[in-house]
Amino acid sequence: MKNTFIYIVLLWSTFTFSQNEQLAQYYYDKGDFEKAKISYEQLLNGAPSNTQYFLRTIDCYQQLQQFDAAQKAIQDRYNKYKQGVFLVELGYNFQLQKNEAKAKNYYEQAIEKIKTNPNDVYGIGNSFEKKVLLEYALKSYQTAMLVQPTYNFNFQIGMLYGQLGKTDLMIDLLLTESYNNPQNSNLIQTQLSRFMNGETDNTAFKDAMRKALILKTQKDQDVFWNHYLSWFYVQQKEFGKAFIQEKAIYKREPESLMSILNLSQFALNEDDTETATEILNFILLNTKDLDLLIQTNAKLMEIKIAKAQEKDYPAINAELQQLLSTYEISPFTLSLQIIQAHFLAFNLQKPEEGKTVIKKALELNLNDYQQADAKMELGDILLLEEKFNQALIYYSQIQLDLKNDVMAHEASLKAAKTSYYKTDFEWALKQFKELKSANTQLIANDALEYFLLINDNTAADSTQTALKQFAKGDFLIYQNKKPEAIAQFLSILKNFKGQEIEAVTMLRLGKIYESQADYNAALSQYQQIIDNHSDGIYVDEALFFSAEIYNDELHDVEKAKPLYEKVIFNHQDSIYFVDARKKYRELRGDKNL
Repeated sequence: MKNTFIYIVLLWSTFTFSQNEQLAQYYYDKGDFEKAKISYEQLLNGAPSNTQYFLRTIDCYQQLQQFDAAQKAIQDRYNKYKQGVFLVELGYNFQLQKNEAKAKNYYEQAIEKIKTNPNDVYGIGNSFEKKVLLEYALKSYQTAMLVQPTYNFNFQIGMLYGQLGKTDLMIDLLLTESYNNPQNSNLIQTQLSRFMNGETDNTAFKDAMRKALILKTQKDQDVFWNHYLSWFYVQQKEFGKAFIQEKAIYKREPESLMSILNLSQFALNEDDTETATEILNFILLNTKDLDLLIQTNAKLMEIKIAKAQEKDYPAINAELQQLLSTYEISPFTLSLQIIQAHFLAFNLQKPEEGKTVIKKALELNLNDYQQADAKMELGDILLLEEKFNQALIYYSQIQLDLKNDVMAHEASLKAAKTSYYKTDFEWALKQFKELKSANTQLIANDALEYFLLINDNTAADSTQTALKQFAKGDFLIYQNKKPEAIAQFLSILKNFKGQEIEAVTMLRLGKIYESQADYNAALSQYQQIIDNHSDGIYVDEALFFSAEIYNDELHDVEKAKPLYEKVIFNHQDSIYFVDARKKYRELRGDKNL
């Protein structure tokens, strides 16, 4: 009974202490430093050795310009613990009072403290960094390494060089550190990426990085530098140049093609299908590994199908059949079987044959993820046939079998779209609302688009007449019936002129025309959105898509630039903002906005 009472008292004390800490933080964040000071003083009385409470109390004194109180408290703390970090605090307290001489004196004392006790560098260096006293932070780490050569602060020193604008020193030191301690390479590359892709002018930094790495590969034959240069080119999305480095690595270390396969996927993710195809063909010529051969052929077939015109279909169909004859029907060739089923159903308009391929695949000894892949494709084909409920069954099975997995979220999105296609908008809206917060950004963005579409057009028209017609047009796109989809959307523009549905209908038409390489027709639709719906939610897409056509397809830089510029300056919340800024900088010839 006595022990229970003690436990309850301790539990209540802990709860109360936590509540007081939250209250102090609340006052501090709100800027009510008088109340925050009182709260932190109370917390510090309860836990006198807590450095966090002490430093926050000092901060409150300084915010209230109670510098004498702060100085006395810091001095008492230093006299008690003799920690160098409190010398930094004393110096900073004088710096806030514009007394640079006394501030410098204490900062130098802190550096001297490191000479006698190198372990103090951790607190002192960190304190200087937090206060953005970068030169002193640099001196702290350098001093510690001189006194104790076994210490390694090269990463911290390199990052400080970068913050101080000494980029050449930063690059040289961090590259050397990567080579000497490869286990730190990932951390270093992450930070270098931040500098390369930062908000400020980074052209000089990228050029310096490129030159430094090329010099390394020329002076040192270690493939480490080829790997690093390949990584650099991937960051710049220069996949062809990265491939040159990967080939050089493979000639000297032909054990694995996995990094080259990964490079092909990077290129595909950025729609660089030309480089991806070159990489994949290189893999085919240099491997006898069955799994790799199947993966590579599957990716090549996907690229061919995406680019194919109807006249190419017989040859593609024959090639798929030949590949499956060569590698046989087994769980190992499931990716090829799914591609064949999709091609039969969606391109050749033979859904029954496509379903037969998938149903035979499901009879194989598949693992959970392979089964999900096959069921997803079967659901897609059933949806193509307008067998909505049967499609939903397969999507639901994937959601149940792989809960919280990315594939389950993808199945949820497809289920929501199925409800949308069958004009069950109430249920679809609920599903899209949940998926807006999905961990996968592409799924979240897709869900948000449909959520806004249904929500906005239901508010504008409670009968949902226009929305039902629009959903029919979207379904025709899904069925790969582009001429019928165009006719459907043109009918909507005619019958619902000036209504909420108009802008998004023009957007859909523009994307269809783009897919048919009818760029002038696409630009016409986007321009109507820009001219007549400039205050709507689709104008950023119309601007960006127009810019992309002028830049990538029509090669008219002067027309592309102002369109990218409008996205950058008028639509900072657009999902296309980052890409627009990057393209604009490239076209303008510099990286500084």
